[in-house]
Amino acid sequence: MANEKITLDELKSFLWESANILRGSIDSSDFKTYIFALLFYKRLCDVWEEEYEKVNAEYGEEQALDPDEHRYNIPKDYFWSDLRKVSKNMGEALNKAFNKIEDLNPKLFGVFGGIDFADTNKFSDATIEKLLVHFDRKKLRNCNVESDILGNAYEYLIAQFADDAGKKGGEFFTPKEVVRLIIDLIDPVENNSVYDPACGSGGMLLECYKHLQSKGNNPKNLTMYGQEKNLNTWSICKINMFLHDIESAFIERGDTLVDPKHLVNTGEGTRGALKTFDRVVANPPFSLKNWGEEVWKTGDPFGRDKYGVPPKSYGDLAFVQHMIASLNSRGKMGVVLPHGVLFRGGSEGNIRKGILEDDLIEAVVGLPQNLFFGTGIPACVLIINKDKDNSREGKVLFIDGSNDYQDGKNQNTLREQDIEKIVSAFNRYVDIDKFCRVVELKEIKENDYNLNIKRYVDTSEEEVKIDVREKVEELRALELEYAEIEEKFSGYLKELGYED
Repeated sequence: MANEKITLDELKSFLWESANILRGSIDSSDFKTYIFALLFYKRLCDVWEEEYEKVNAEYGEEQALDPDEHRYNIPKDYFWSDLRKVSKNMGEALNKAFNKIEDLNPKLFGVFGGIDFADTNKFSDATIEKLLVHFDRKKLRNCNVESDILGNAYEYLIAQFADDAGKKGGEFFTPKEVVRLIIDLIDPVENNSVYDPACGSGGMLLECYKHLQSKGNNPKNLTMYGQEKNLNTWSICKINMFLHDIESAFIERGDTLVDPKHLVNTGEGTRGALKTFDRVVANPPFSLKNWGEEVWKTGDPFGRDKYGVPPKSYGDLAFVQHMIASLNSRGKMGVVLPHGVLFRGGSEGNIRKGILEDDLIEAVVGLPQNLFFGTGIPACVLIINKDKDNSREGKVLFIDGSNDYQDGKNQNTLREQDIEKIVSAFNRYVDIDKFCRVVELKEIKENDYNLNIKRYVDTSEEEVKIDVREKVEELRALELEYAEIEEKFSGYLKELGYED
């Protein structure tokens, strides 16, 4: 039926079935690129038809064809229905439709990410036909599926593809529970600007949006910015925003550490300065090699090397310094990092020292192992605040959350109570035995600016004290009891005629 409502579970199943059609044709890590493009194309065409029918019924066809009556426009002869009439070279027809849609809608420029359905080594006409027939089974109009449900199903698919892709999944997806934890810690509010310099598929930005919704605030008043280096992942992020009906998101493509895109104009002939934000959040690639050290060591043109230049093979603190430089004077940030950042020496130790001496670190949170796709190592979350409350100045809260999680077959997860436990401890900012401790900067300095959580939070079990005198007496009593039993046993043997 044209107006049939689709539930979230139905949509999840429907979308995952589309991926199964591609199994054996292409690598599972590439499923997302093609499935997401088809999903978005189908949604655009179905919504256009819905808008057309509504206006046509009331005002006539001429008005219904007016581009101003449509959120996005589909060029003539390139609708989904037109594509279904093609029986040969279907991949080329799809590519052409994507290009024409981008040309007609500047907001969608590049959103299909240079996807190539015309590669006959990957796609035969028969495979594409199966995909199109599958997508024909559901209408994706607004009356069938609301943007929130479609967006949630899309996020589900991203997670499924990350799991299916194994190690490569970590390049574009951060587990939702980890994202939720970080966003709860930095607590974005209405009218904030939020920025993710390594935004992947956009999960952290979307969680900021949902964070406001959960508090009964208007998420439309949140302005979101992101940058992503990988073309296909950038495309996924853009589609993710459009499917959630979010247009207040400015997602740029490029290498953040070498070529940041979110700048403010500082005058003619200059590259500009970094734009600053109320909240900055990221899960950058762990210990990125060849991150741009050769550019930074000659002096970063944006001043992000204030505390020093990280080693060539460890880009973690380059991302941290970029994020700090992207915070406004009252800004707060949360970033996922490998534990090595907390204690490695050399230039990283000097950077850590500078950040601590400027009293920017508000909390260090240790996470359980095996939470992330692609790596089983435990990670941590660094919370940095340029506007610390007076009561928190000169202090850092260390939280050891490494023992609180749900054990999984392939991957561990944070439970609701685990997230709440960490967030509650952060908000209270007090010592909790075996879990967290507020530490003065003086003590950290005495430890040579080492932030290893185990130095400050003792989670070891106390040894049971043994009363040696009592145990000796117990042993003697047992020896006497044993002697009595042995004597009785010998007596029984004699009675039975088994004498020595």
